[in-house]
Amino acid sequence: MNGNFGKWFLTKVKKAIINYNMIENNDKIAVGVSGGKDSSALLFILDLVRKNSPLNFDIVAVSIDLGFGMDYTPLKEFCQKINIPLHIIPSEIGKIVFEIRKEKNPCSLCSKMRRGALDSAAVELGCNKVALAHHADDASETLLLNLIFTGRFATFEPKTYLSRKKVTLIRPLIYLKEQTIKSIVKSQNLPVIESLCPATGKTKREEMKKFIDQFESLFPKARDNIIAAIDRKRFFMEENAFKKDEALD
Repeated sequence: MNGNFGKWFLTKVKKAIINYNMIENNDKIAVGVSGGKDSSALLFILDLVRKNSPLNFDIVAVSIDLGFGMDYTPLKEFCQKINIPLHIIPSEIGKIVFEIRKEKNPCSLCSKMRRGALDSAAVELGCNKVALAHHADDASETLLLNLIFTGRFATFEPKTYLSRKKVTLIRPLIYLKEQTIKSIVKSQNLPVIESLCPATGKTKREEMKKFIDQFESLFPKARDNIIAAIDRKRFFMEENAFKKDEALD
C-alpha cells in the first residue's frame, strides 16, 4: 500500500480511536464482518492500526451466517492472508425473520438477532470489545431517519458499553465517509461478497441515502456539514429506531 494513501485515512481512524478511547492495550476485539465492503475495510484498517501504532491488541473476525447460502471463500482467504482468525457462526436468523415470522419490516428484528449473536460470540471468544463498520454517512443517515420517522434528533454512539454482555461496542470508522471506504476497497482489492438477503436495497436507509445524494447535488457541503454537526453537538443515543444495524455494513 502506498504510504501517502494510507496516512490520510488512518489519521482519521486514529483520531476517532483517541477521541472516544475506543482501543486500549491488551484489548481483544471481535470485528463483525459480513463480507460487505464496509466490514472488509474495517478489518483491513484495524489490522493497519495494529501494525502502525503503539497499541497492543488482538483481533478476531466474526461473521453471523444468516442461512442464505453465502459463499464466504473470499473472506476466508483474506483473513488467512492477513493472519486474522475468522469465526463463522451458523444461525437460522434468515429463516426466522422471513419464513417463520414473515416480517413486513424485517431489518429491525434481523439486526437485533444478529447483534445478539455477534455479542454472544464475542463473549465466548474472550473478547472485551466488538467493532462494527458504521461510518460517517451511516451516522448522518441515521440522524435524519430518526428525525423524520421517530421525532428524535439522534444517531448511534461511537462507543457504548453493553452492561448485559459486559463488552464495549466501538465504531472506529465514524469519521470516514462511504466514498473513502469504497476507494480503499477498490485500491486494496478487498473482498466483497454479494448479499443474498431479500431485503437488500429495499430499506428506508437506502431511500435516505438517495435523498442525501440529491440534497448534496444542490448543496455540495451538505453531507460534510451534517457529519460535522453530529460530532460537534454529540447527537448520540444508542436506543433508537434506526441504529444502522440493518446490516453490519
